[in-house]
Amino acid sequence: MTETILRRPDVEKRCGLSRSTIYQLMTEGRFPRPLKLGKRAVGWRESDVADWLEALPTSEPT
Repeated sequence: MTETILRRPDVEKRCGLSRSTIYQLMTEGRFPRPLKLGKRAVGWRESDVADWLEALPTSEPT
């Protein structure tokens, strides 16, 4: 089975985060690091992004 690689615009849509927020979270070690795809291209494993989204705390209704 091949792993789907997401480019930044797709990651932004899935996570609801801006580019700058994604890179800030990466700097803080709180978001998956991308894979280097070429000289100036990166992408994220779809499974890494899905795992990150699943691990987010959910707010409980009060």
